[in-house]
Amino acid sequence: MQVAKPAVLKPAVTVESLPGPRESDVAVSGPAPLIRGKALILWDSKDPSKKRDAIDTDQITPAADCVSESLETLDERWKAGSFRYLMPDFRARVHRGETFVIAGDRFAIGSSREMSPAGLKAIAEEVGLEMVIICGNNMGDIFRRNAFNLGLHVVQSPEAVADARDGDEFTFDPVSREINNVTQGKRYTPVPLSAKEDEIRQSGGIFAVGRREFVSSVLRKPVVEFPDPDRARTMSSTAQIVWAHRVDKDAEVAPGATLRVYADLLPASDGTAPFSIHTFNQITGGNTIFPRQAAVANDHFVFTGKQDDDKQTAIGRQFAGFHQIEKPYYATPGDGIFHFYFPEQGLVLPGQFIPGADSHSRAYGAYGAVGMGVGSTTLGFGWSTGYIYFTMAKERRVTFRGKLSPWVTGKDIVLELLRRWGAKQSQGMSVELVDADKQLPIAFRNTIANMMAEAEALNGIFAPDEITYEWYRLKGINELPYPKFGCGADARFEIDEAFDLADVAPMIAKPFSPGNAFPAEDVARERIEFDKAMIGSCTNGSYDDLLSAALVLMAARQKGLTKVQKEFVVFPGSGGVKTLIERPDQRLNGESIADVFRGVGGEIRASWCGPCFGQGPDALAKGERAITSFNRNWQNRMGLGGEGYLASPSVVAASALAGYMAPPTELGLQWDPDKYGV
Repeated sequence: MQVAKPAVLKPAVTVESLPGPRESDVAVSGPAPLIRGKALILWDSKDPSKKRDAIDTDQITPAADCVSESLETLDERWKAGSFRYLMPDFRARVHRGETFVIAGDRFAIGSSREMSPAGLKAIAEEVGLEMVIICGNNMGDIFRRNAFNLGLHVVQSPEAVADARDGDEFTFDPVSREINNVTQGKRYTPVPLSAKEDEIRQSGGIFAVGRREFVSSVLRKPVVEFPDPDRARTMSSTAQIVWAHRVDKDAEVAPGATLRVYADLLPASDGTAPFSIHTFNQITGGNTIFPRQAAVANDHFVFTGKQDDDKQTAIGRQFAGFHQIEKPYYATPGDGIFHFYFPEQGLVLPGQFIPGADSHSRAYGAYGAVGMGVGSTTLGFGWSTGYIYFTMAKERRVTFRGKLSPWVTGKDIVLELLRRWGAKQSQGMSVELVDADKQLPIAFRNTIANMMAEAEALNGIFAPDEITYEWYRLKGINELPYPKFGCGADARFEIDEAFDLADVAPMIAKPFSPGNAFPAEDVARERIEFDKAMIGSCTNGSYDDLLSAALVLMAARQKGLTKVQKEFVVFPGSGGVKTLIERPDQRLNGESIADVFRGVGGEIRASWCGPCFGQGPDALAKGERAITSFNRNWQNRMGLGGEGYLASPSVVAASALAGYMAPPTELGLQWDPDKYGV
């Protein structure tokens, strides 16, 4: 069973020979020189009087620049790509002293790409300067942790943001974190950090902390013990898992507390692995222990045909070979997107704590695990020590009740949830997701938990129940490592909300936000045409997801709709799913899902993430529009200058036949749960 395990030394390595901290790995003490610079304000293009909100990491570092050709040149592309399209002269402005970057609320939401803070920090350092990021409320949680790990100064001060004007001179005290707008004569105290976060920030960052703790982490054997029934009664599912996985058994599990937590699995992609490898090497020396709980999937930069992308994937391949990481822990190109592949392989199990170097690692909440996105340095630290530093968030609960309406899937549920939450989204909370009437299959739960990344939640979790355990039983997994658990009856939440599933209709999210969602029947009246229809990704690439689309296509065939009107492309979630869809299915009268797709003019690609983040031949070109079952439709996300719309696989399939965005009802299909239910 895949659980937290002790460290394993390399041959001929002894505990006495393990590297310890360096002389420089000491915490800062006493006063430090003030950091000085001028404001570089990211204004809202639609409202020039307002600082721009919700700048996602795709805008900070475009996907094409998230590439490292070697461990020696990790940040070259990251620096060159920083704000490439949002502010093309960003690097030049920083070099001339505009080092206080000021943005609105929800700065750096989205992807786990640590290339963003690393690139920003390096741009200032290449001319001997230091950068300070000042933003408003609800900074992206992964970016925030990444910045502390790397020593990039980030502060949240809505007041400082509101007052800032172009040309203002600022100072920042790196010890107290006090901000001073020298031009306006105003001082600001930012949102405070937890004690451990501040210690990491002032102690030289994650490399120094890792080297200080490495030897003791090797000597320590992981112990995972779930709380007794009385204690569990007052705790959420997330809190129980974190409590069980604490390194320090006296550590408090409460919002705002930062504690060390053992990880059961520490997965990366080919995109995030190089910086994780660099971190592991910096902490451990590179050849003293086998990476702990490590897994790597090649799913981001594998089918682009670019030489520099091949160099990047080679870094992970060489690392896996050197440390004897083999399948299923090392997934080769086409094996699958890791959020599908690793659960499929039985590496994701109820009760686990899984920090993954990809924001959509939140998908593991569908299986009763705490899945969360982290940056590459946090992952490399985990490979070195077996645990990560984790800060508990406030918690909220969403209880799903009521009967599902016709054609509604997990995608529609989460799009409606994001629409209701609006600009604030989840406010960075941990979300307990409750299927009160036990009607949401794993495929639906996967989509909902996965898109807690777009909801800006720390994580989202469905406590394991009979649906969960049946899913594992059908896979032949009857023994699980951890005891059964569920949300405590007396658990309390910052926000406790009811969600009536009967109110949800098939949805379509328009650019440039997953929360910009509308009923698909209303969108159909607009007759919005498009260039491509794409189904798949880590959000909707399961067998059941693809079956739901095939059922629509087969039913439409009986009404004379036999060919798609637009380009139609399918990306299975894993190589295993791609194999399964070639087999006959009784639900399709003995045809296979693949046969149905090809029969209407569809094409089936390898399993990878490409077009979802604007890479490869299927990415959108400037001016192109697509309706997809992907998870993000931010500006330039699916390709520079392209427009992405989000919907369920059944809505995407119906739209491909109609030639404009529309639900299955637009084709004259009437809902029959026995016929279309998955």
